Amino acid sequence: MLAAPSVWYCRWWLFLQLSGSSSRRNPSSVPPQTKMEVETSGGGTPAQSAAQPSGNSHSPLLDDCLKLLRGERDEQRLAGLLLVTKFCNKQDHSTILQVYRAVGPKFLLRLLRTGMGKVGGGGGGGAENRDAYLQLSVTVLAAFCRVPEIAASQDMLSLIPLFQEIISTGSASSVIEDCYEFVYLVANTHEDGVRALYDSGSMQLLASQLSTLPDGSPIVELAMRLVQLIISRLPAERVFIEHPSELAILVVGLARLFALLQTALKFEALHLLSAILSSQCSAPVRGALNSMANSTWSTDMRVGIVAVLNNRVAPAEKLQALILAECTISIVGEEWLIGSVKLPDVQDPIPVDRCMLLVLGTSRVEIAVLLNELARLRDEASKSHSLNAEVIHMKQRNLAICYSLVEKVIKLVSNFGGDEDLHPDATISDSTLTMIISGLNETISVVLDYLEDVKDHGENKGDDLLASVRLIGSYLAETPHACGEKVKALLGYMLSIQGEDEASPFYSICFLIPMLCQITMRTDGCKLLASSGAYGAVIEYLIRLIAPTSSTVEDAGSVSLACDTILNFLMKREQIAFTFSGASFIKLLSALSHWTEDRGDPDSLMMASSICALILDSISEETLIRHPDLSNDDLVSLSQLMKRSLAMCGKGMMSDEESDLYQIVHACYLRWVDRFPRIKELIER
Repeated sequence: MLAAPSVWYCRWWLFLQLSGSSSRRNPSSVPPQTKMEVETSGGGTPAQSAAQPSGNSHSPLLDDCLKLLRGERDEQRLAGLLLVTKFCNKQDHSTILQVYRAVGPKFLLRLLRTGMGKVGGGGGGGAENRDAYLQLSVTVLAAFCRVPEIAASQDMLSLIPLFQEIISTGSASSVIEDCYEFVYLVANTHEDGVRALYDSGSMQLLASQLSTLPDGSPIVELAMRLVQLIISRLPAERVFIEHPSELAILVVGLARLFALLQTALKFEALHLLSAILSSQCSAPVRGALNSMANSTWSTDMRVGIVAVLNNRVAPAEKLQALILAECTISIVGEEWLIGSVKLPDVQDPIPVDRCMLLVLGTSRVEIAVLLNELARLRDEASKSHSLNAEVIHMKQRNLAICYSLVEKVIKLVSNFGGDEDLHPDATISDSTLTMIISGLNETISVVLDYLEDVKDHGENKGDDLLASVRLIGSYLAETPHACGEKVKALLGYMLSIQGEDEASPFYSICFLIPMLCQITMRTDGCKLLASSGAYGAVIEYLIRLIAPTSSTVEDAGSVSLACDTILNFLMKREQIAFTFSGASFIKLLSALSHWTEDRGDPDSLMMASSICALILDSISEETLIRHPDLSNDDLVSLSQLMKRSLAMCGKGMMSDEESDLYQIVHACYLRWVDRFPRIKELIER
């Protein structure tokens, strides 16, 4: 137990410590590897300070100080600590280590426990004295831990729970700052520091503390660095699954700081928010954020992102802002792009569409830059046969983020055009809409140029290529005739593009099928499908969608679009003078007939039978029966499909669309029934 008279030494020491510096230390200037900072209260000149003894020379003053620190009485040790501050060079790690070893961790622990009023370490003259002990012990320990060797010791690691307890009690701000610094230095330096920090309840503590700390203070910076340590050094699947609510609360607090701060901490908050929300394990956190009622975090995100994108900052920071924007939209929807923005340093109101325009404009610039860099890397790889996979993967990831944002703008504009009542308080002016469409046309043209360049190099496999097709497909789904000549020239190639993990093209067709369905409503669109061979890709795509052995989950919307595309194409086969050849149509007959065997919905039945009827109207029974891809079971199944569809007319349950399809089936059947005696026999049984 510490003796009460030593409180005088505590106060004297603290007075000299605090009077020796004009301001609190900035943690950003004190990384873990920085030398120990102990303010010197003597008013000596720089020359005198430089002449002070270091730990490499055993000065009489140092020897006397070490004797006091090794003394049996607490007053001696406290006096020794006081003397250390008078002559010890803060950059002299060797001397500081001698001081630490002389005073010993047990005394420092006892001093700390006395300040905390812990049983077995109490006494010291009451609460007032304990506060002085606490201030002294926390300050000394934080100063010692600026020496990495001390911070990495097991003795310091064991103190993390005690320091977190002090933080949770809400002591004076100076004590709290030293506590945060101590915890950060130990956690960052000790090999088990982050694990000890996490296991002692740091997530709950940081979540409860961040919003209460002074904005932009050194304590806030230290708290942010602790969060960064945890999410960067521990397995994400553990942190994000065990503490989604705490991380969501931290996101809310960080978003507020991101919106308000106008210092370098703004970018620290940006990086931390991006790291949390872009993690592959962030789904629980996103869910927690989405369930928060009346929370302003998404508005704060918009304010911060607009501030970054609207100013001259490094391209890397703008990219981080785009990543954060994409994450935010994935949680709250693309309507987030339209909304109020009140920047701290701007008095005039900012248009509600500013965020959308900044996100789109910055994404377009990034896309142009990234595509140029990827094209260069591909060209270099083809010449030197060496590939920097890590660099390419990073650029492809960034490209995917920018593509996603442009797609979300396309969807937002489409929603506005489709139903203005969805956004009564936010409108897109005609001039803004014209600007957006012009920019989108330009970007889609750039992406098509990139695909043409890759095509010329004989490549069709890559996630960046597939992402490019997805963006093009999203835009052409809304404006199917945009960039007409380039699309015509590249359609066949785009349908052949595969992702890195694909054995054959599938998703490229999926992304383009909405556009293909629309252009086949016109004759020139059907001619394009015939000349490019795209009809065959659509048929193979539909077969894969409906095949019973397919690993692809059937999507009703995709099946309907593919069927409509093929139906449109077949309906105009005579106008485009299309000649049936190849096995794809025979395979489609088999696939559609078996697909409908266990389906009772009239839509599927009539769509499948109308396509089959049109195919049969263009071939002979001999061609059908002799084809190796059609078995006798297939023929029976096909006949049953036609029989079921023809029988539906008398049931009186068809919609107008189903009735139109029935007319196609019936008209085709009358034309070809006598040419297919085998099918006729099976139908009439």
